[in-house]
Amino acid sequence: MGHAGMAAAAVRYLRSADAPPVAAVPRPALRCVGEDERAPVGQAEFRRVLGNFATGVAVVTAPATDDDPQAPAPAGFACQSFSSLSLDPPLVAFMVGRTSTTWPRIARAGVFCVNVLSAGQGELCRAFAVSGADKFAGVSYDAAPASGSPRLAGTLAWIDCTIHAVHTGGDHLIVVGRVDALGANDTDEPPLLFHKGRFLQAAPITRGPLPFAPGPGA
Repeated sequence: MGHAGMAAAAVRYLRSADAPPVAAVPRPALRCVGEDERAPVGQAEFRRVLGNFATGVAVVTAPATDDDPQAPAPAGFACQSFSSLSLDPPLVAFMVGRTSTTWPRIARAGVFCVNVLSAGQGELCRAFAVSGADKFAGVSYDAAPASGSPRLAGTLAWIDCTIHAVHTGGDHLIVVGRVDALGANDTDEPPLLFHKGRFLQAAPITRGPLPFAPGPGA
């Protein structure tokens, strides 16, 4: 059985009535240095330096399931660690903390939708970054065509996925999704960006050729 088959079997088990409740995975005890050694990079410095890399912001959503203790409310969380992964087959990936309380609900569903936020949706992002609140209160959405996950109104794009694989990555999980459907709004509105711990509005989009020629690695 290949990776896709194992992932599909795991998702079917998670969605079955006999599956035990999926709890948040505890922080792993994996280290690159011994307990008596100084870590090569301090966490504060790591955050400070990596904060210089601006990222887009998305909200990852999933439908409620029958065995979800919070049903009928859907699940969702704000995510800045999202990326395209593969063109053939079409795969995307997002990273989520191993102690996340939303991730087990997405795992139960076995599907998710990535909603790419626009520059004017900073407050929407903040609502989905709060733990324990009713994140969907007052939020307009419809059902994504393949998964039924909430597709938020006013976003720049949406990517509807089935969970393909899950990998560990230190204190985070790397969730790979197989893209089943996707779409984008025909708008020049810029995306919502996150930079140095705060939202940053991108400059307006300009049409025309790139001012440089992409290299072979592009």
